Amino acid sequence: MTDHMPRLDHVVLWVRDPVAAADFYEKAVGMETVRLTEFAAGKVPFPSVRVNDETIIDLMPLTFAERMTMLPGADDSAGHPVNHVCLSLPRGDFDALLSRLEERSVPVSDLSYDSFGARGKATRSFYFRDPDGNVFEARHYD
Repeated sequence: MTDHMPRLDHVVLWVRDPVAAADFYEKAVGMETVRLTEFAAGKVPFPSVRVNDETIIDLMPLTFAERMTMLPGADDSAGHPVNHVCLSLPRGDFDALLSRLEERSVPVSDLSYDSFGARGKATRSFYFRDPDGNVFEARHYD
């Protein structure tokens, strides 16, 4: 990419079991895993899942909290998930995600309509939690 537009590169989530988290994001959410084989082989410190061509979610082992020394107090973020991460999906992918979560008995919120987001009002949205308690919103715009 050379257009130099600001973009969201990655989000880091604290997880107890990165392999189990990757499995959830791959099978329930429908995301492609990144570096999972390398993580399982001990070659990289964490796996990720791909949101799109430009954005990934890193699945950081909670045991790495003490290694967070880039800023004073950075290790204090361990175990404190962000409020939520929102995934904007095409309508068909939105419906497929909702179905996969329901098939796996993952609790989801009621549908919301016309919630404000980066692209204006979303047609529909709902919330769910991953196995580590991180909250996600899924939405689609028409």
